[in-house]
Amino acid sequence: MSSREETLTFADLGLQPALVAAVTALGYEEPTPVQREAIPLLIEGRDLLGQAETGTGKTAAFALPMLHRLTELKGTGRGTRGLVLVPTRELAMQVAEAIHKYAKGLGLAVLPLYGGAPMHLQIRALERGAPIVVATPGRALDHLRRKTLDLDSLRMLVLDEADEMLDMGFADDLDAILSGIPEERQTALFSATMPSRIQAIAERHLKSPARVTIAREKPAAGKIPRVRQVAYIVHRAYKPATLARILDMEDPAATLVFCRTRLEVESLVETFHAHGYRAEALHGGMVQRQRDHVLGLFRAKKADLLIATDVAARGLDIEHLSHVVNYDVPASTEAYVHRIGRTGRAGRGGTAITLAEPREQRLLRVIEQFTRAKIEIATVPTVADLRAKRLDLTRASLRERLLAGDTDHVRVIAESLAEEFDIVAIATAAIAMVHASTGTEQDEREIPIASNKPTGAMRDRKPARAAKSESAPSRDLHGGDVPGEPRVRLFVGAGRQAGIRPGDLVGAITGEAAVPSRVLGAIEIADKFSLVDVPASLAEKIIAALRQTTIRGKRVTVRHDRDE
Repeated sequence: MSSREETLTFADLGLQPALVAAVTALGYEEPTPVQREAIPLLIEGRDLLGQAETGTGKTAAFALPMLHRLTELKGTGRGTRGLVLVPTRELAMQVAEAIHKYAKGLGLAVLPLYGGAPMHLQIRALERGAPIVVATPGRALDHLRRKTLDLDSLRMLVLDEADEMLDMGFADDLDAILSGIPEERQTALFSATMPSRIQAIAERHLKSPARVTIAREKPAAGKIPRVRQVAYIVHRAYKPATLARILDMEDPAATLVFCRTRLEVESLVETFHAHGYRAEALHGGMVQRQRDHVLGLFRAKKADLLIATDVAARGLDIEHLSHVVNYDVPASTEAYVHRIGRTGRAGRGGTAITLAEPREQRLLRVIEQFTRAKIEIATVPTVADLRAKRLDLTRASLRERLLAGDTDHVRVIAESLAEEFDIVAIATAAIAMVHASTGTEQDEREIPIASNKPTGAMRDRKPARAAKSESAPSRDLHGGDVPGEPRVRLFVGAGRQAGIRPGDLVGAITGEAAVPSRVLGAIEIADKFSLVDVPASLAEKIIAALRQTTIRGKRVTVRHDRDE
């Protein structure tokens, strides 16, 4: 890299002085690699195909040139001239907020559109005029069909995190949007990966695009120096009890727990409520009002635990977060780094805890190699450890109370007992009573130790299904697996309340899609929806078949699960 590149400023990229002033005021000192590459190309009016990870600065890479060009290409009327499509509500809010900050003083309003927010308020805002819209595909298409979103004057379109949008089942929505907007427009597509599906979209909808590829940077050794990383090897049936005991020992300020499914989220919330924690759920099945309420409680420190799925937790930034927990080992090393990076920020320390089953230890080794940081393998705390911890807390509380001196109203009891018993015996009995009141019967059960040195056989065979216990998540399961085949989860919009049973789903899939039952994986039945684990290669076939039929006499929504 030349010295010119190293000292490049935003002014050198050709941006208007007002935009340079805005990013300078926000504390941006010099452009990131993706900004150095993309901004000049987009200012020139080129279409662009960019490969860049989240966290590389790509929002500014497309937002700044969009603002630059829209102020140059003056438009008339209240129609939208800049559109950014993103996969999630959180990202829509995050990108809209960033563009709003960059646009200070330019007179360009920015409006986020996403599901879960009141439609009438969004329509009213669009009627007032929204030069720039940041939207999820589903909600954008909804407004287009209602004719409340006017894209006749569209000058620039950005597809952000395009691979995520496809993975979440938005392919049809994107095609519908892209086929109905003006061809004379500038288009930028950003994606962390470039599978054939993304290439196909680029070939159909981008005109001779410039290509920008920002190589993924592996974290250097010590990249996350203030995050303590620790893993516990435990069988799945004992994970809830193990996590409760670990948190009792750690005594965190605030904890974010990542789970794979929304059913697991709800089950854990119930478990921790019973354990005395103030726990809140966050998953893709919640409407925006519920999500905002939960985040408000957590940020206001009125909840101890936030238990969430990956997709629902995107874009969260909790300042006082001290602990992040991977209830399962994440599916990718990038997901692990992204999760644990939510703690230990701004120079503060943080702790990342992972609960791994014996067969998942090889994944921990892969993560260690990727991050070049050691993950400590710790032993699950015993009942004796927990009692010792509580005694320490009792001792600390007593010292604090004695130093405060606010005990005159109970002194008479101690003095009267001292006439009959030794003062040390009285104090010992009082401490024992306090200590006993803080425990539960569940705390007295030892958690079985899982081997942290799996054999080859343990790694290769499918683990036996865990026995149900009070604390284990409750699920309806249908066995089956295809070793080595990538798997995905499908969302079916009907559950127990509609009388759905695992057999109904198996019958519908095998009968309508001609898929053998042996390839189906876990089937989870909730009150209002169901989740089915299927081979990725058969997912679209199954979705298409189920959309054409009825289940228990009703047509139901079928799509990729958006919490996956």
